[in-house]
Amino acid sequence: MINVRKSAARGSTRIGWLDSRHSFSFGEYFDPAQMHWGPLRVINEDVVAPGAGFPTHPHREMEIVTWVLEGELAHKDSTGKAELIRPGELQRMSAGTGITHSEFNASATKPVHLLQIWLLPGVAGLPPGYEQKSFGSDLDGALRLVASQDAREGSVTIHQDADLYAGRLGAGQSQVLPARPGRVQWVQVARGAATLNGVALAQGDGAAVKGEQRLEIAANDAVELLVFDMAA
Repeated sequence: MINVRKSAARGSTRIGWLDSRHSFSFGEYFDPAQMHWGPLRVINEDVVAPGAGFPTHPHREMEIVTWVLEGELAHKDSTGKAELIRPGELQRMSAGTGITHSEFNASATKPVHLLQIWLLPGVAGLPPGYEQKSFGSDLDGALRLVASQDAREGSVTIHQDADLYAGRLGAGQSQVLPARPGRVQWVQVARGAATLNGVALAQGDGAAVKGEQRLEIAANDAVELLVFDMAA
């Protein structure tokens, strides 16, 4: 089963400094049919104006993953972390028992374009935590494991039974991932267009997957995408 969540069907928030699209219910956008997929709770595609951003705000009991597509995002949090997140880098912030943070466009002249992702944690009551890693050219022409519960293959640790792959494929390139029984998958096309087991996906589209034996992804043109493999 592959159910496509079309880009144009997503919820949206548009204010002066922010253009955000929501794959799942978020903020004032509510759709009871789009609450989560497995432990995947939020995928927001955000474009933030130069110099603007999200002032300090709290989170609890959530694994928050940030993936920057263009520009640089400045992060500060109550654990003392102050970092810049750039394309090709994955940030994981575990809110745990409670954390506050802010996120701002680091540029005064160019927008920042990013995906912010929330996953429900597998265990409650964890202390807040932070990890960031650059994957660089490892993402070119392949799907690279960038986050996992056991930090294997040099991935970032995430406190949920979920594997997150990221990659950039050129036109005509393809990748195949196994789809383990009893699990669910989600494929998010950040840029470009591809097919998933023959099903067309355009930029901004997501696909909820269940019961497939494998995921065969073929790039129609240059494409950047994220693939989640998760406990059901």
